Amino acid sequence: MRRKYKIAIVGSSGLVGRTVLKVLEEKNLSNVTYTLFSSKNSAGSKINFLGEDYIFCELKEDSFNHKFDYAIFCAGGEVSKKYAPIAVSNGCTVIDNSSEFRMHPKVPLVVPEVNPGEIFNNNGIIANPNCSTIQAVVALKPLDDKYKIKRIVYSTYQAVSGAGRFGVEDLENKHYGNSLKKFPYSIYNNCLPHIDIFMEDGYTKEEHKMINETRKILNNPDLPITATAVRVPIINCHGESINVEFENDFDLYDVKMLLQNSPGIIINDNLEKNQYPLSSKANGYDDVFVGRIRRDFSVKYGLNLWVVADNLRKGAATNAVQILENLIAI
Repeated sequence: MRRKYKIAIVGSSGLVGRTVLKVLEEKNLSNVTYTLFSSKNSAGSKINFLGEDYIFCELKEDSFNHKFDYAIFCAGGEVSKKYAPIAVSNGCTVIDNSSEFRMHPKVPLVVPEVNPGEIFNNNGIIANPNCSTIQAVVALKPLDDKYKIKRIVYSTYQAVSGAGRFGVEDLENKHYGNSLKKFPYSIYNNCLPHIDIFMEDGYTKEEHKMINETRKILNNPDLPITATAVRVPIINCHGESINVEFENDFDLYDVKMLLQNSPGIIINDNLEKNQYPLSSKANGYDDVFVGRIRRDFSVKYGLNLWVVADNLRKGAATNAVQILENLIAI
């Protein structure tokens, strides 16, 4: 008889948390029970989940006295910083969606298609990477394995859902001036080259996340990477222009076949029919869509890719659930 696992979903009333619940409904895992935690503001309200009415429970310091096996945290860095260690001290393994533990040397940063072995190399916390990093490394890992990446240039086009509910409201309500809830300028009819705070070197924190997380996941701490992250006026699904320089030469057809046969990737690259990845087509899917695959003739062994994925699903919720599936499969 299979063991029953007790799973906590922290921040289950937010954008990512509700997407986690949607993915879990689709997976319909048979050997688990769930408890849904939220902030005090949402506590007591109901949600239909797996055909039943669940009540959001307020997250408190004694919430993990109930001895959960696993928890998916979707409530932001401050909540993770406070409550994840409490959960771990009570024997719970935490899958954390925030940036709080990603660069901690003893916390694995995991994308199951890329480094699944790291899932079990944990001390109670497993970090989910940044949404823009996840889709990038799914495409880059098989290329790095075969051709050895020398340098990466990221340019991202990130949807407002990546900024949470207030980001979505800023776009939907076409806010201007003082009525803005999330962005310093209206995102409606605008592209903002500003995601997260600016650092002393002129890069944003989001750009640093992509650089440092890619290095950690690919296990190459000195890999030269630069990034420009831009918020664009679409609801969901991030697009990325990725320029890669390799140590070794490649055949373009072989690159396409390699990506096509790699886990989690769908190739959409037929220029004769104007087929390439679109945010509107990636919405609701767990795969990473790759197209506009072409040589960069400005360097010896250069390649350009256009990569699109649903940032709420593969960029956050689905990746966390995939980690959970690996944990409970043993």
